[in-house]
Amino acid sequence: MCLRYCQVAGYVESRRLADVQHEDTTIRLRLDVLYDGSAFSGWSKQPGLRTVQGELEAALATVFRNNDEPPRLTVAGRTDAGVHALGQVTHLDLTPAQWASLEDPRRGKVPKPATTRAETLARRLNGIAGLETDVYVAKATLAPEGFDARFSAIWRRYEYRIADSVAERSPLERGHTVWYPAKLDAAAMNAAATSLTGLHDWASYCKPREGATTIRTLQEFEWKRDSRGVLVAHVRADAFCHSMVRALVGASVAVGEGKLQVSDLVDLRDARVRTSAFKVMPAKGLALMEVGYPPDSELSARAEQTRARRDEPRLTDQPEIT
Repeated sequence: MCLRYCQVAGYVESRRLADVQHEDTTIRLRLDVLYDGSAFSGWSKQPGLRTVQGELEAALATVFRNNDEPPRLTVAGRTDAGVHALGQVTHLDLTPAQWASLEDPRRGKVPKPATTRAETLARRLNGIAGLETDVYVAKATLAPEGFDARFSAIWRRYEYRIADSVAERSPLERGHTVWYPAKLDAAAMNAAATSLTGLHDWASYCKPREGATTIRTLQEFEWKRDSRGVLVAHVRADAFCHSMVRALVGASVAVGEGKLQVSDLVDLRDARVRTSAFKVMPAKGLALMEVGYPPDSELSARAEQTRARRDEPRLTDQPEIT
């Protein structure tokens, strides 16, 4: 009874998809991806370098080697070399032939449900990567209408981990936590961090890129010690410009060590010029934790709004670089 019901449900869902998909219509999937950035030269595909995008797109080319051009990935946040991710989001568009190739021929004539086809893709990608992989597709789902991994996002949230001289240090986490040789004042760091939030020009905390704005809304920035005394920064913004998070962390560390005053971070921000008053912290302590999206009904409007801002001289959208 249940088997028959599931077969019918799968058939109905597949027919529903077929009704809205013509020969030239693509099927968009969302992938939720995790990776250890230690051995990657960042997210973006680069000739001669190992990157997260490069590894995933090579696996996609293998999966769909007999079906049209391999799909390309669009990502929510392009991470730099050495930066990790536990909540990266990307999307890809499949042709009808590629979508159909995810069917299991052993199932006979009963079409596989869309959710199961998406899961098949995640399983195949992870199978190609192997058990010792440093990049893992946690989930693959049929994307809602209007979804764009990059342009539909309304915020990105990062964490940065520092074990100072009073924190417990675990060699097992040395690739994801910066060991700092001095004791840091967590309260002062948190006071400085929380004073920075809001819509501002972050030129003092970003590496400049031609044609890209440094105006961002920093929605959340705070420091807390975890149960082992490790300092953890929680940083969330609508978008980040190049090296912004690691610069904010570096300025906070300067406050924690007494080299800068709490009020100095706001003064430096408002000066809107690059400074040598603090050091940009190493990439290995940084991880993209989560990407936020509006309700499904607002995805398309959000994407259009973000794309429109990209064309404005001072509001060019570059949400993908940290």
